[in-house]
Amino acid sequence: MSSRFDIIHKDAAGRIGRLATPHGVVETPTVMPVINPNLQTIKPSEMRDFGAQILITNSYIIYRKEELREKALKDGLHALLDFDGPIMTDSGSFQLSVYGEVEVTNELIIDFQQKIGTDIAVPLDIPTPPDVDFKRAEEELDITIERLKAARELVTGDGMLLAGPVQGSTYSELRERSARTLSEIGFDIYPFGAVVPLMESYRYADLVDVIAASKKGLDPAAPVHLFGAGHPMMFALAVALGCDLFDSAAYALYAKDRRYITSRGTFHVDNLKYLPCSCPVCMNHSAEELNKAHNCTELLARHNLYVTFQEVRVVKQAIWEGNLLELVEQRCRSHPRMLEALKRMYTYSDWLEKVDPASKSTFFYCGPESSRRPEVLRFANHLDRFTIRGSALIRSSPPGRADKEYDNVLVFKPPFGAYPQELVEIYPLNAEVVRTPDYESLEQAYLNTIKLVELNPEAEFTFIMQERFEHPLVNKLEGMDKFTVVYPQSE
Repeated sequence: MSSRFDIIHKDAAGRIGRLATPHGVVETPTVMPVINPNLQTIKPSEMRDFGAQILITNSYIIYRKEELREKALKDGLHALLDFDGPIMTDSGSFQLSVYGEVEVTNELIIDFQQKIGTDIAVPLDIPTPPDVDFKRAEEELDITIERLKAARELVTGDGMLLAGPVQGSTYSELRERSARTLSEIGFDIYPFGAVVPLMESYRYADLVDVIAASKKGLDPAAPVHLFGAGHPMMFALAVALGCDLFDSAAYALYAKDRRYITSRGTFHVDNLKYLPCSCPVCMNHSAEELNKAHNCTELLARHNLYVTFQEVRVVKQAIWEGNLLELVEQRCRSHPRMLEALKRMYTYSDWLEKVDPASKSTFFYCGPESSRRPEVLRFANHLDRFTIRGSALIRSSPPGRADKEYDNVLVFKPPFGAYPQELVEIYPLNAEVVRTPDYESLEQAYLNTIKLVELNPEAEFTFIMQERFEHPLVNKLEGMDKFTVVYPQSE
């Protein structure tokens, strides 16, 4: 765990944190715009205007070009880029994944990053792509770990931060093992590498598996960087899973391809009739003007950066208010593969429940997937805390005169089920839900109610059944001892 990372607010596995670097403190979650030392669509000195606190560039590219190398060694990385804030440098691992080899060693590139004054250095790890055979993934992971151990011995003191990339391809076992081993060695930041191919092919559900497995092997307070994740559509999801830093070349690459980024997807500028954004670029240009502008690429890059950092602020506010999971559910409905990722994320609700704050503002039910949220799981796990004796009324309607005839009055609210009416204003039972529940929320509610009845065999329950709460599990309730279902028309 890094002593330079302080968590100041949490929601789900996401958090607002402060990462201390030699060139200043970075508030997370945030995005590091990727700077190509050879070709800059937007100058690094302008990046703060968009909201950037930290940049990332490639030390291998700088090293290979003599002019850049000599200037960086003489004046320092920050002078080279004309940026006075924190800068992270990659090691050439991306080039290794693309071309199969690089012209530096791990020791050489670590030494070079120290000499040019980078804030966060990355060793030369091996980014094993998805779906390779297990043996290759394991062998390359072993090499990566040895290189990271060597790098850790080379970098000491309180200066430059050192990243420990978590590898392991698409094998959850290897990802968790990698993260656990690196935690024992001790790094300042833990990037999750070789995930770009998953995002390029819209395999967001597999990305969820990689993140969850890696997080399970780390100290929960360790800062995490998701390499190559630059599209705002998936920030909320990744942050909810515990990622703190992202890097984006998408703002420039998409602009070069005339693509216009939004938080719910990407549009080709040629197909836009209107600009659905209020950034300076979009307020000063019509869709037609943007399309025909001689500097269209630069304008698109600027828009893409504005909308990227806007989404970062939206995510931060959601963490602060305690409704990050509601934002995730909204964003994940922008694409079928993102919805698949949402469903996969909630298969890890038992893990999320351990890190999710127990108290927030209000639970908003956003659809069937909400039935699998960690708050619902926590409620089910704590049903044994309710002791019910004597007669108990379960109702879904407002209080009535009949309440006084029972020793206990319970409220029935999907997806939670039945709970004492004294808790109606307590999170998450103060939930805002739909009046006509869907099948999934009713199923979870009835399963919890059945469990509650089984935990209190001495109590006698009467359930006033509303028509909109009909479900096959009602038959099981009706067959239980000391349980009576009453329909309004037969009262």
